[in-house]
Parts: sequence; C-alpha cells; structure tokens
Amino acid sequence: MFGSTVLEVAIGLAFCYATLALVVTTLQEALAGAFHLRANMLLDAVRRMLGDPRCEGLARALYAHPLANPRTGGAPASDRPSRPSYIEPGNFAIALIDSIRQGHASLEAAIGAVPDPQLQRTLQTLYSQAGADPARFQAAVAAWFEAAMERLSGVYKRRQLLVSFLLSLLLAILFNIDSIHLFRTLWQQPALAAQIGAMDATLSAAMLDQLWALPIGWQTFPPTLDAAFALQAAGWLVTASTTLFGAPFWFDVLQRAVNLRSTGAKPAPLDTRFDGGVVPVAGMLVPAAAPGSAPPVAAAGAPAATSGATAAAAAAPPSPA
Repeated sequence: MFGSTVLEVAIGLAFCYATLALVVTTLQEALAGAFHLRANMLLDAVRRMLGDPRCEGLARALYAHPLANPRTGGAPASDRPSRPSYIEPGNFAIALIDSIRQGHASLEAAIGAVPDPQLQRTLQTLYSQAGADPARFQAAVAAWFEAAMERLSGVYKRRQLLVSFLLSLLLAILFNIDSIHLFRTLWQQPALAAQIGAMDATLSAAMLDQLWALPIGWQTFPPTLDAAFALQAAGWLVTASTTLFGAPFWFDVLQRAVNLRSTGAKPAPLDTRFDGGVVPVAGMLVPAAAPGSAPPVAAAGAPAATSGATAAAAAAPPSPA
C-alpha cells in the first residue's frame, strides 16, 4: 500500500539520519574535550571582560582565586593556573571583588584603581546603580557575568553547528551516504527498511549492523565527474544538513513512525463521536445523538424521573388571574 511504503521509507531515512547524528555528536564531544574548547572560550571571554588580553593582571588573579578556579585535591598554585569550563556567576562576582580590593581601604577606591578604563567604567556604573551597597553590587556583577555567558553560549552553539555540519559532510563523503540515492532505493525496495525497528539512543553494534544494511557505501571509487556525481554531491549536502536537527529529533521521528506502522492511528474517544457514533449509557452502547437534537423520549411504562419540586408544581391548582 502507498501509506505502508511511505512509512517504510520514513523509517529507513530517520534511522540513517539518527545514527549519523549520534556519531557526529559523539565525535564533536570528543573533540571539544580533547581541545578544551569550552575552557578556552571561557578564558577568552573573561580576558575580554576584564581587559586583560595576555592574562597577566586581573584575569590571572581571578583564575588563581579558589572560588573561581578551585584546584583539584588542594594542589599548590602554579605559574599557569588551570582553566575551568564553567564558573558560577556568584563565585565570579565574589572572586572579582576580592581580587580588585587587595591593598585598598574601600571598594569604591578599589574600583577607581582598576587599570582598564572600560572595566572601570562598567564597575563604577554597577556600583552607582547598586547605591554603594556591597551586596547589591555583588549581585549586579554576577548578573553582568551571567549575561556575558549567555552571549558566549550562543557563539559556542553557532560554532558547534558549523563543526557538526563539517563533520557530517565528511562522514557523508567518506561512507557515501547519499540521501537522494537512499530515498530512491528505499522507495523502490521498501523491504530494505521493513526490518528496521525502534532502536535505543545509544551507539551499539546492532545499530551499526542495521545501518550497513541500508544502501550506503562506495560501489566504485573514485567516482566519475559527471552529472550523476553532481546529484551525488547534492545528496551529501542534504545528508549533512539533516544532522543539524540533532540525534534526539531523529530518534523521536523514528519512534513515532515505528509506532504508527505497528498500531495505526489512535481512534477518537467514544464520547466525542456524534455522526453515527456510539456513546456508553448505563453500561450499554447506544447511538449518539447529534448536537442540538431533542432529548430522547422515555419508553412506555418507564417511570418518569421528575423531582419532588416539579411534581408539586404540576399538582398545584392554577392561581387566579
């Protein structure tokens, strides 16, 4: 049937894209951990915020503070402090205020002695807005740092999207995962995708075995540079673009498609069907009345369900005009 073929093709494509997105996510996290991408971006952001591009002044003092950068196991401080991947905004505010107050009698004088003019103006503005209250000033510094981290998070996500696209494009070329060829093959031979069931969102050997059952991989290499190769390259780009949705999205699509193929559409509740439907009444199924129709007439011999007030009103004599 047409609907069955569509479901089989959707299941095969969703399974391929979900597996590829999961592999790309795993490689991406491995690269981020190996090259300390989060820690490096955080360090660059802190250096720009504090006006210390070489990390020799206030930024270095901040990173040496135990609240902002606690040393594992209480190790002694070194010439090159470690780089954390995350700093809690409240701890950043306390560490920054503690770093600029060293050797100064008051917090206002410490802010005035900050060497970077842009940072000095920012801190003076926050201090005046806080009404010279140290607690409110600390909360304002924490909010300033949190806003900067939100912008940094957006930059990191955009960079990771680019890395994800490049990794998926490399894998699509390496394993010849052509979405156009994959769609054509699954449409013409839906039995290839019929045996693909719902898989867990984990990279396992069973998942890879089912992935290799799909029409991917190189048959002849190197390819011929002709019109077919241009269509193949377009299929690679389509495959690489699908990973931008993420593995959870494609696994959710796969699960929904498999459930739809197995059970079909869920029927509407009985009490919501009016056009020729049935509703449960006193344990029996009777035809449902259309909206706005007259109430059912009681059967002959059946006692009328009237209240005492209604019966009394019916038995009372009519009032004189």
